[in-house]
Amino acid sequence: MKIKFLPYALMIFGACAATSAMSAVSAEEAKQLGAEFTRFGAVKAANADGSVPEYTGGMNPVAGYDPKTMATYVDPFKDEKPAYRVDAKNMSQYEAMLTEGTKAMLKQYPSFQLNVYPSHRSFRYPEWVLDNTVKNATTAKLTGEVEGDALSGADKDGLPYAGVPFPIPKSGYEAIWNHTARYNAAVSHNVGGGYLVDSTGSITTLPTADEYFVHPWYDVKGTLRAKTFNALFGFSAKLTSPPSSAGVVFLNYYTANAAEGGQRVWFYTPGQRRVRQAPEFSYDVPIAAYGGVTVWDDIYGYLGRMDRFDYKIVGRKEMLIPYNAFGPTNTLPVKELLGEKHINPDAVRWEKHRVWVVDGKRKEGARHAYSRRTFYLDEDCWCIVASEAYDNGGALWRVSHYYGFPTYDTGGFNTETWSTNDLIKGNYFILNTGHAEPGNSIRSYDTAEGLPVHLTPQAVAAGGVR
Repeated sequence: MKIKFLPYALMIFGACAATSAMSAVSAEEAKQLGAEFTRFGAVKAANADGSVPEYTGGMNPVAGYDPKTMATYVDPFKDEKPAYRVDAKNMSQYEAMLTEGTKAMLKQYPSFQLNVYPSHRSFRYPEWVLDNTVKNATTAKLTGEVEGDALSGADKDGLPYAGVPFPIPKSGYEAIWNHTARYNAAVSHNVGGGYLVDSTGSITTLPTADEYFVHPWYDVKGTLRAKTFNALFGFSAKLTSPPSSAGVVFLNYYTANAAEGGQRVWFYTPGQRRVRQAPEFSYDVPIAAYGGVTVWDDIYGYLGRMDRFDYKIVGRKEMLIPYNAFGPTNTLPVKELLGEKHINPDAVRWEKHRVWVVDGKRKEGARHAYSRRTFYLDEDCWCIVASEAYDNGGALWRVSHYYGFPTYDTGGFNTETWSTNDLIKGNYFILNTGHAEPGNSIRSYDTAEGLPVHLTPQAVAAGGVR
């Protein structure tokens, strides 16, 4: 993949090239944070032509949105119009800004296009998270017998402070840990559905789920970490339909040590009326509840241990990505979202942003369905916003996009709605969508206190009725 590096990326990676991937950055390097770079590691300034704006602190709460009475978020950009469109006919003009997956989609599907809007750097951090991130820059490290297995830091528990672990990343492993540990609302409650569209355009409804996504380190009450095995990220998902799946519950946690029981997964089925551990729900094991159209370590960009791939940072680049995408996540009914071959292009807002490009090649002798995978992480939120997976023959297989939007009441950026196009089979799916449909919703909270979320296997078992 040919990528043109930006000058600031060259400066960072040139300075880091001779340094061990295990070490934190120097105090001198860390001085860049809060100066040329934001405290979370993004370039503060606008780009040369202003198409990527200066970062000025993100988005504050939006007038007209009341989280107590409204089921979905208000789109503050609903009146904006696309600045330009990219399609198969003019894509050569924008090739340098397109991910490999986006290029492939444009070439394979003439109906696919990008509606590109003015860019807004809407992600907002609390001050305490920014302060912690600066402290992490000189103290957080990768540890473990296998590179990328675990984190250590200077907080009281020997882990990094609650913030971005590596605001100046030196390896692909560090960048992906930033994704896992990224700042977000402590709890996101998501009631929505999923849909699989086959190569003929026929739609299959995937199980509907009542889900709580948790980022325990960012609970303002400080109680969630102890209840969730000190996890960086987790979710409790109860399937509510169809009847054959109703009552099935997944409880997943991902900690700062991926090697030593760092992935804790439990599975409840109403027929057996018991909770069992499910360590096999990892890596490239297909998710049976969704018809096997995706695998466990594909969830929300990437989840799980990284030991089967060599991950390297390719660079930081200006690219067109889905962003501030309130349509698929909040405002549109399903009938306006699903197209025959892909998501309806008019439903998705694309913007130009700087992203970190991380490429992973499968290690010699390692087993995985993918031979290679590429991730694109937004420089502001550190969330994966696009990804690609290649089959054993080296062909591009799956192209994923993550439809993020700012949770402006709590801070953070929700990327729980995502789609994947299988370029070989010609089908696609989208998960955690349809929140505008009656009975569905998407909300964020800065603490789990008072919410009916099952955080432990015991709580799942006690609440496990169809």
